[in-house]
Amino acid sequence: MKAASPVWLFDLDNTLHNAIPHIFPHINRSMVAYIRAELGVDVDEATRLRQEYWQRYGATLLGMMRHHGTDPHHFLWHTHRFPDLKRMLVFERGLRAMLRKLPGRKIVFSNAPLHYSEAVLEAVGIRHCFNTLYSVERLRFQPKPAAGGFRYLLRRERLQAAACIMVEDSLANLQTAKRLGMRTVWISRSTRQPSWIDQRLVSVRELLRTLGRFPASEYLSRPATAAVKSRHRS
Repeated sequence: MKAASPVWLFDLDNTLHNAIPHIFPHINRSMVAYIRAELGVDVDEATRLRQEYWQRYGATLLGMMRHHGTDPHHFLWHTHRFPDLKRMLVFERGLRAMLRKLPGRKIVFSNAPLHYSEAVLEAVGIRHCFNTLYSVERLRFQPKPAAGGFRYLLRRERLQAAACIMVEDSLANLQTAKRLGMRTVWISRSTRQPSWIDQRLVSVRELLRTLGRFPASEYLSRPATAAVKSRHRS
């Protein structure tokens, strides 16, 4: 069987850019304001709900949908508006050059909404580096780390999990990827090395030097035709 290049699944926030200084604080404030307005609660209760739903479901959105019947499109639009996005973005020089040199298909796989994801990729100048983009809407509102969104992407792209390398900052998301059979790259400055992590990198720009650690002969060259199975419950 002819060896194939891997398919790279890239998270967006805190993987392709640093969302901590400006982006995440803005989103958190916007979510708290949204919850206050929609539920009529004070700032402390809105903050508690935002955090509780994020920890319990992996996304505040799911908690709002399940417990309050929130329209997901309305929620995502109002909590991901950035009047000065370019000024708020923090990313590394050389990212575009690295992505161009990286062999194989490249897919963005994000819990963020489409309008925000597209805007970030365009502002950073790397949208053209990716074959396609799976936002939370396209995943039918099944955000990571639940396995449903992973399975949906694999089915739609006709991929075997073993052909994919997931590049992420979230350990929980990478654990799901590993249970499905993907290789995993953790973008982190931590010195930890959990068993479900194949490679840990401080920066996504270091991916090129890891290629030798993922032998091309290990990738599958034919797409999956059957439903992907997982031991992880979504």
